[in-house]
Amino acid sequence: MKLSTACIWLALHFVIAGPAVAASCDKAPTLAGSSQWLGWGNGPANSRYNSDGLNSKDLASLHLHWAFAFPGVSSVVGNPVVHGDVVYIGVDSGEVYALDLESACVYWTYKAQAGVRTAPAMATIGDKHLLYFGDRNANTYALDAVTGKQLWQSKVDTHPAAILTGSPQFVALPDAPHPFRLLVPVSSSEEGLAAVPTYRCCSFRGSIVSLDALSGKKLWQSYTIQTAAQPTGTNTQGPSGAASWSAPTIDLAGKRIFVTTGDAYSAPADIATDAVLGMDLLDGHLLWINQGTSDDIWTVTCLAPNAPSHCGPDQDYGSPAMLVTSGATEYLVAGQKSGWIRAFSLAGGSQLWRTAVVENTSEFGGKVVWGGANDGQNAYFGLGSGGVVALRLSDGKKLWFSNMLPSNSKVTLKGQDGPLTVSNDLVLSGGWDGVLRALATSNGKVLWQLDTVKEFSGVNGVAGKGGSLGAAGPVVAGKHLLVPSGYVGVKNGMQGNVLLMLAP
Repeated sequence: MKLSTACIWLALHFVIAGPAVAASCDKAPTLAGSSQWLGWGNGPANSRYNSDGLNSKDLASLHLHWAFAFPGVSSVVGNPVVHGDVVYIGVDSGEVYALDLESACVYWTYKAQAGVRTAPAMATIGDKHLLYFGDRNANTYALDAVTGKQLWQSKVDTHPAAILTGSPQFVALPDAPHPFRLLVPVSSSEEGLAAVPTYRCCSFRGSIVSLDALSGKKLWQSYTIQTAAQPTGTNTQGPSGAASWSAPTIDLAGKRIFVTTGDAYSAPADIATDAVLGMDLLDGHLLWINQGTSDDIWTVTCLAPNAPSHCGPDQDYGSPAMLVTSGATEYLVAGQKSGWIRAFSLAGGSQLWRTAVVENTSEFGGKVVWGGANDGQNAYFGLGSGGVVALRLSDGKKLWFSNMLPSNSKVTLKGQDGPLTVSNDLVLSGGWDGVLRALATSNGKVLWQLDTVKEFSGVNGVAGKGGSLGAAGPVVAGKHLLVPSGYVGVKNGMQGNVLLMLAP
């Protein structure tokens, strides 16, 4: 593809930009302002949409303002969020950073007990500004968002394999007991532990935990699998699995929460695996289940030479459902790793429409992984097999498909697995090849692209390198574009350790 003059200038700018050292900020952070990206999905509907952000007219003057390099990490899997002039991001080394949006000076850092993959959530309660996130030891934290001081820490699940990968959601329920609540999805590493010969597999079941946002006290825990695991044979037990890998979606008006789940780890495979679930927001009781793929049992033992006879096809829902409005109707739209995109009613979870975005939906998963975005008219999904597809929200009709192939030097790094972002008339998609592309929402034409696979002089004095773009997607706050680069993932992607900020 022929690149625009702006793209060529941008590539040269990356090469010649000299090193600088990011100092501690000499001012207090300002949390109110026009630059905002809230949580993983830019709000409780998980739309990943910014109507007032970058547009196609900004692309010609878009350039790099700074690169921040994270020491001690090989993948940047924590999605950044923006509040006013502050960027918050957690990384696998356990650090959480508060950076100035314009300069990347450091307001504060905090060290969690384990790696932080979740996008932070933020709340303003009275005169307090609180920042929430989780770590890989299933701890949830609340910090003072201005100073970085810890306010509380809560262990949300005691299962030894429990981890937190999906971002928490803050809700305010003025008329309810404990009116300020944090909703935390729980996932696990038991898929990996299953490969240990002496491990009694498997007993973990996914859940959503509701915490008092001011104290961290557990209010309720609602399991995706309603029945605890029981012995099923020699050193085996079940049902298990149905981890909640991603941020829950909130229908505040209807007092409902919607959860997507992963596969089963052991037989029998519960109906809540590979499913979309509706729960009551106040007490967590289960409202409905709509399963996408039945009998999907998968652990890393399926990759071994002596793999079990029944494996997969590993078709999790790895990303949140999106709460959308079409006319006067509200419903959910969710993409599964099988390549099926489905719409569900809010009240009962009935399927309204479904569209296959790949030819073969029965083979091994990985077709829609970290999720799509929507602008209220259309939904957009990146495909693990390559390219981006647009669907009309009202009926799921496929509007366009834009195929994207890596360069010859990166031919094995095919696919657009990372979460998409929509900003005005642009769809932003990052690939395993490390290239961020901006597509026109109208027809899928690639208008601009940026190869992040290069070395950077981090403004914090740390050597930086860009790599594959994966679990953490681009974020648009005002006219600022934040790009986390570096992702090894399951496809042996290219390592990287940088957060890039571009603006006109």
